[in-house]
Amino acid sequence: MGWLRLNSENLPMVITLPDFQATHALGLALGQTLEAGSTLLLEGDLGSGKTTLVQGIGAGLGIQESIESPTFTLINEYVEGRLPLYHLDLYRLESAEVVDLHPELYWEGIEFPLGIMAIEWPDRLPHKPSRYLWVRLTDLGEQGRQATIIPIDGFTWKGDLEKLVRELLS
Repeated sequence: MGWLRLNSENLPMVITLPDFQATHALGLALGQTLEAGSTLLLEGDLGSGKTTLVQGIGAGLGIQESIESPTFTLINEYVEGRLPLYHLDLYRLESAEVVDLHPELYWEGIEFPLGIMAIEWPDRLPHKPSRYLWVRLTDLGEQGRQATIIPIDGFTWKGDLEKLVRELLS
């Protein structure tokens, strides 16, 4: 358990993740604590663990289907878990092209049931949801990666995420 370090302050939550399993476990904890209508904006370089985190979220939601990066399909929908999971990868798009995807239909629950929305490369969004969880994954080389988690505009989750992460990784 000594390799997991969370900061002592509430916000932002900074977690050192030494390997793939720890990144997946963070996603698992998020999947177990996020509520319908939650949007996560996932930032990080290629290979920083964004899709691994989303795979963990899917596992935490009870999704059995294999979760793959939607780099070429743009949006993958997984609806058989506790809540639907909508996974967007905007890497190959310009902001003007993202408008045509209408991501707000997902995060506002207009045409799709409210679920969890995970958006990779959110810098391409022409506008962001009113509240969201910002997650930045940073490669630390041999030390693994670091996750910085900041709830924006009153974003909340049920339960004690920090405690659950500690339990899953101990």
